[in-house]
Amino acid sequence: MDLPRIFTIRESSHRIHNPFTPGKLAALGRALHLAPGTRVLDLASGSGEMLCTWARDHQVTGTGVDISTVFTEEARARAAELGVADRISFVHGDASGYVADEPVDLASCVGATWIGNGVAGTVDLLARSLRPGGLMLIGEPYWRREVPDEETAKACHATSKTDFLLLPELIESFGDLGYDVVEMVLADQDSWDRYQAAQWLNMRRWLDENPGDELAAEVRAELTTEPARYTRYQREYLGWGVFALMAR
Repeated sequence: MDLPRIFTIRESSHRIHNPFTPGKLAALGRALHLAPGTRVLDLASGSGEMLCTWARDHQVTGTGVDISTVFTEEARARAAELGVADRISFVHGDASGYVADEPVDLASCVGATWIGNGVAGTVDLLARSLRPGGLMLIGEPYWRREVPDEETAKACHATSKTDFLLLPELIESFGDLGYDVVEMVLADQDSWDRYQAAQWLNMRRWLDENPGDELAAEVRAELTTEPARYTRYQREYLGWGVFALMAR
């Protein structure tokens, strides 16, 4: 049980595996007014930057769960580096279906709603771990503007235009699920650049160091086409944000 290697090659230098900068992640933590001792469950926690920095800055406690062995080990190392390993822990495992042993104050899935087969299923999964009155965080893409055709949608790594909603429609969809949106922090084009463009340098350096690897041809093909695809399509059409929800 692990992520395919291509993911860890692309994001080998990333501490945040989504289009958030450290500044935006910190801004989200401040906006939520997290009390010391807030108990957090973070599903698909990646390299653990959210839990680790919030444990340092806001004294939260909690658990992260991620399917990647590489990212989980990075998360544990980051917790030790920041001196918070006594307050947070990281579990290597499949986050889909994971429910906390005891209700938590904040349950999150930031950028991996595939674990619940979409937003609605992920909201339902997180709700199973959340105490009454607790906060839920969902990180999710949305269309920045109307997508003209299916080709454009697929060039943004969607299977169809219907995969994502425009921002107002996404906000309304949370209401349809019975939740108030109580805070949000959105990626911008610069934070998208930092996430996507950093992958290109990671791939190039990996290619230079591993020319004979079985994945070299795949990585070379991706590096050849990704910068133009991203700047022509994804940078213009795809938004992303983290939305804080509370049940009505």
